[in-house]
Amino acid sequence: MSSEPVRTDLVIVGAGPVGLFAVFEAGLLGMSCHLVDNLDRPGGQCAELYPEKPIYDIPAVPVCTGQELVDRLMQQIRPFEPTFHFRQQAERLERIEKGWRVTTSAGTVFEAPAVVIAAGAGSFVPRRMPLPEASSFEDRSLFYVVRRREDFRGRNILVAGGGDSALDWLLELEPLAGELAIVHRRKDFRAKPDSVERMRGLIEAGRIRMHIGQIVGLEGVDGRLKAVRIRNPEGEIRHPCDTVLAFYGLKMELGPIADWGLELEGSHIKVDTATFETNLPGVFAVGDICTYPGKLKLILSGFHETALMSHKAFTYCFPEKRLVFRHTTSSSDLRKKLGVA
Repeated sequence: MSSEPVRTDLVIVGAGPVGLFAVFEAGLLGMSCHLVDNLDRPGGQCAELYPEKPIYDIPAVPVCTGQELVDRLMQQIRPFEPTFHFRQQAERLERIEKGWRVTTSAGTVFEAPAVVIAAGAGSFVPRRMPLPEASSFEDRSLFYVVRRREDFRGRNILVAGGGDSALDWLLELEPLAGELAIVHRRKDFRAKPDSVERMRGLIEAGRIRMHIGQIVGLEGVDGRLKAVRIRNPEGEIRHPCDTVLAFYGLKMELGPIADWGLELEGSHIKVDTATFETNLPGVFAVGDICTYPGKLKLILSGFHETALMSHKAFTYCFPEKRLVFRHTTSSSDLRKKLGVA
């Protein structure tokens, strides 16, 4: 972690479609952006929950999948060179002399005149293992995310889960692990067919063990695992290991944002519909996380909200400048920036 804070114009919390389009609208006005997201890639719900699901209500795009929309947005914002900070959560918000300081779970510190919360329905957080003893092992021998591959070199690892994350990390860590096994409650896996095929090949080669069942107990001392108890159709077995990587999917939570002093309505942030500013000056909320009379939870609505937000955010980033609104079709500077001049 750098001792110096990252200084930028906008810190955008959330890298889903609305957060990505906020980069575009801010970029048109000359604002630089850093984005923070719990996930390991851009796209939010579109990429994580329905990458193949068709979307029909994006203007001028009759149909596209969630992933195609994310890919097109990434192409659209590329000229503005945003910086992404994945696998970390925005945890603290503090008022400073010239704006706000945001600190993430990874210890990254940002200072910016304005902050945009585009966190969808909240932050994606891992579903934790539903065992009373699990918390005593977390972050020592039980993990829900992999932040550094090298941390697991030589370990005796049991991967729990049957989706893409479970198999992706199983295959990624296979060359590094001392021993490797996977446990899933059934024989069928939800992951990509290619990943399943590769996994089964490693099982046949004797490089990975597979258990069909569920983890029902953890054994160890002082947070250090010695073995896992697994209930399978025949009964219960004991699998020796020193590390469990549990990938049980994600759930949505408002998370630390709930403690930022924002005016909330349930789990949503109240905003001024003229600017999409919250009750905290210079802090904005757009997309599904914000609420106001007549709110529609549509990606289309979120795009509209970012346009209005960016004009108000400009006044915090450049208080000495006068904002001159220009259509992208009439500004040669903008057309050059976008590569269409």
